[in-house]
Amino acid sequence: MPRPTTAQLAYGSCTVILSTLAMLLLSQTRSGAAIVLIAVSALALGLLVAMTVPQPRTEPAPSAARERPAPTTAPMASSEDRRAAASPRETASVSAPRAVNR
Repeated sequence: MPRPTTAQLAYGSCTVILSTLAMLLLSQTRSGAAIVLIAVSALALGLLVAMTVPQPRTEPAPSAARERPAPTTAPMASSEDRRAAASPRETASVSAPRAVNR
């Protein structure tokens, strides 16, 4: 189970404190059983609020099932690649000049 984030802790704590105060002030109760009931309901409400805070998204780890297999055929060569393969002398003389012996 993942650990709660800072936002979840903050929202849950604020909800518990504020809802407890609001319910105690609005009900004006003085009995111990009613105060315990209000405290328990405030805790439940705080837990509900904390669990509904959106979780930050993380990138899933790549699994073997999701990876694409390597292609079995070679990609089609372009027309320039075909010309270079047909005449290797032209590309060699253009790309690397030769030293002249005198």
